Amino acid sequence: MIDVKEIYLWLVRLMSLMSSWHRKNQVIYLMSFGDNVPFIEALVAALPAGTKVTVFYRPQQQAAAARLAQRGIETVIFRDDLGFVFKGIPRIMRARLIFCDNYYAFLGGLRHPKQMRIVQVWHAVGAIKRFGWDDPTTVDRSASDKRRFQAVYDHFDEVVVASPAMGQVFATSYHLSPKRMQVLGYPRSDRLLDPKWLTTTRERVYREAPALAGHRVIVYAPTYREGVTFAPPAGLAAALTSDPDARVVVKLHPALVAQSPHLQQALGDQLVTAKGLSTTELLTVAETLITDYSSVAFDYSLLPNAHSLLFYLFDLSTYKLGPGVQPDLLDWLPSPALTDNDQLTAAIQQDAAVDFTQFNSHWNRANDGKATQRVVARYVALLTN
Repeated sequence: MIDVKEIYLWLVRLMSLMSSWHRKNQVIYLMSFGDNVPFIEALVAALPAGTKVTVFYRPQQQAAAARLAQRGIETVIFRDDLGFVFKGIPRIMRARLIFCDNYYAFLGGLRHPKQMRIVQVWHAVGAIKRFGWDDPTTVDRSASDKRRFQAVYDHFDEVVVASPAMGQVFATSYHLSPKRMQVLGYPRSDRLLDPKWLTTTRERVYREAPALAGHRVIVYAPTYREGVTFAPPAGLAAALTSDPDARVVVKLHPALVAQSPHLQQALGDQLVTAKGLSTTELLTVAETLITDYSSVAFDYSLLPNAHSLLFYLFDLSTYKLGPGVQPDLLDWLPSPALTDNDQLTAAIQQDAAVDFTQFNSHWNRANDGKATQRVVARYVALLTN
């Protein structure tokens, strides 16, 4: 049976070999998430004059790409197809520095010259879920899948992290040396500590969702469960609305929204729809965040308005089987794990303040509002030395 993925990577390898003579004097950013747009802008501003920067973006990041294009930064739509192999790879091979905010399969076939540095700037601060080799389901993947996975991981010369704890997670999950980890902080976290951004964002939230003003705001944001139908337990709606003065916003992963109409209908008058607002924007006015295995918890804990963070792990026993959770999860959660509706109801009604000190020391150590400055300084120096 023909393995289409292997053929694709073979073509990537061939084209990168044919283009390996290109002078390495450019910067490439591979963008699946739009949260690092300010970082890209800061990087461009700090680079030596004449350094060309190109952003290859996934189609869903059209708005972020448009913002960059308005500032004179070249953007190119990115799809894993033959067009990218024959037109994109030659451009990639001109890069001395490549930033990646996600897993990009084509890297597994790319020729990696010594003068090219590939840096991962991940889209999440910490890790509750397991991934990579630490995912319990990886052992069941085919030998060719495993080879491709490790080929991608091996291409990361450096991995930017916000804490030694996250560095260890990547080292274990990617089978990489801890020496490749750079504890610089995540640029995308800087805005969460910026009073100006917070004020502007809150004004936008209340303008777009005025029903939230004057109420306790509870945001329920469960993670995406790949290949799993989202089926919250019966009675969840009653738990979420157990504080009559609260207003509840449900923010599900886009792939799950169509699967949850019954939950949203059951919330009744306390539900506030906020389709035009991102989860991050809503967190700036949330007194309580309820989540499970989502990395949104690490963002929320940095906000000055963060009051209570509740982990509603109703399917923990099955979720441990795949993709799994970090083995020490219960040791560093800032609040007790809640596994049923009664526990969730009690926690919502109690509304106890959570002390995030140890949690942030563990995961957000370098997320101090100056991460962009440090990351830009390191990689501009790399280009100029």
